[in-house]
Amino acid sequence: MSYPQHRPRRLRRTEAIRSLVRETTLTPASLVYPMFVCPGTGIQNEIPSLPGIYQQSVDRALEECRAVEQEGIGGVILFGIPESKDERGSRAWAADAPVQRMVEAVRRANLRLVVITDVCLCEYTTHGHCGVVVNGEVDNDATLELLAEVALSHARAGADWVAPSDMMDGRVGAIRQQLDEHGFSHVGILAYAAKYCSAFYQPFREAADSAPQFGDRRGYQMDPANAREALREVALDIEEGADVVMVKPALPYLDVIRAVRDAFAVPVAAYNVSGEYAMVKAAVAQGWLDEQRAVLELLTAIRRAGADFILTYHARQAARWLRSC
Repeated sequence: MSYPQHRPRRLRRTEAIRSLVRETTLTPASLVYPMFVCPGTGIQNEIPSLPGIYQQSVDRALEECRAVEQEGIGGVILFGIPESKDERGSRAWAADAPVQRMVEAVRRANLRLVVITDVCLCEYTTHGHCGVVVNGEVDNDATLELLAEVALSHARAGADWVAPSDMMDGRVGAIRQQLDEHGFSHVGILAYAAKYCSAFYQPFREAADSAPQFGDRRGYQMDPANAREALREVALDIEEGADVVMVKPALPYLDVIRAVRDAFAVPVAAYNVSGEYAMVKAAVAQGWLDEQRAVLELLTAIRRAGADFILTYHARQAARWLRSC
């Protein structure tokens, strides 16, 4: 009888052996937890399409941030829900808005978390688009000044990184210039560099009350059919001063994450978005998936594709599972 000359199974016999030869490592420190901050006190409203994720007032969100820190998660990204909206989204750069107050609260608490703030106007505008609307279309250049003001307000509050998610051309450069001119050259920019016009954002739009009131975002978010375009977008953002670049969503765009990782020597993030999270939660509720195995597998896949860290609503559960392992 002929026996195999090569036996890869030898390296799979025990967990100790598998750990020694494992190519991709997933840790709590490589995760960032998204949070939705709203006005008021004592508020914690679960988002129906995102089980376990809440709209929270600053006091309740700070309690959760303490837990996030204890779980070893690397950071949080903050999204704001304003008490009022207007055509320009002026509450986005108000010093007393929920995101700014939340950043200040985390800083006062001396938490060891990287604090990232989403920079966009969609949550703050009455029309739900990511920029200034002129004659029924989003005006790119008129939006840049406002985005720069939003980023500056977050930097003044104490953000480590600002994260422009609007996909306006030139917004990284406008933000970098604004921050540097006001003495915030130390504040980093995490650019949503390759953000696709995706069907997987729907639960987020419920959470942030940010659905567009007319049309859609195809005019500024990327076509899901394009990969080479993503490399161009990333290159432009790096040229303008981005410190970290991000691909969003993650799971349908693992090929893009890998292409960006191979092409550029900067940190690469990936956003495991709300719809991806909701699909897993729905399947788990039906008994169709083992949640722990499914979540750790998909997060490992994102890391394996080339992401240095992952923004994910699974962060807290995943961190607990990883620590228990």
